[in-house]
Amino acid sequence: MGLVTPSIGLVFWMLVTFSIVLVILKKFAWKPILDSIREREQTIEDALNQAEKTKADMARLSSENEALLAAARQERDAIMKEAREMKDKIVGDAKVTADEEAKKIMQRAQDEIEKQKSAAIAELRKEVSILSVQIAEKLVQQKLETSDAQQALIAQQLNQLN
Repeated sequence: MGLVTPSIGLVFWMLVTFSIVLVILKKFAWKPILDSIREREQTIEDALNQAEKTKADMARLSSENEALLAAARQERDAIMKEAREMKDKIVGDAKVTADEEAKKIMQRAQDEIEKQKSAAIAELRKEVSILSVQIAEKLVQQKLETSDAQQALIAQQLNQLN
């Protein structure tokens, strides 16, 4: 039984050695180990806080992105509407301008036709008057071959002039 029961001296020296090892560990090892553990806890807590902050930032950025996309869609729709209106206005203006040009061309053509018509009528009148004079001249020559007829015609013309 001597092996199982320790003697008082052995227990004493074991306690003294354990106490010395405990004091040495406390002085040199416990503080750095506890500091490392606290530092690790702090790092983990900071990482968790940073993750929460990042998650909140991501949610905020996501909502901002949605708002920006909605604003961009509205702006795109407004630009498209404005472009359609501008296209319609340009097409309408082009139609009005084309109608005005067509009216001006038609008016010029009608004026030219009237001018040509007047010139043709004047030319026709000139030709008719020349022909009338020639016919009258031939008729008068035939009737006025006698001098008595000539004298009577001259007298009649003088009376009409007075």
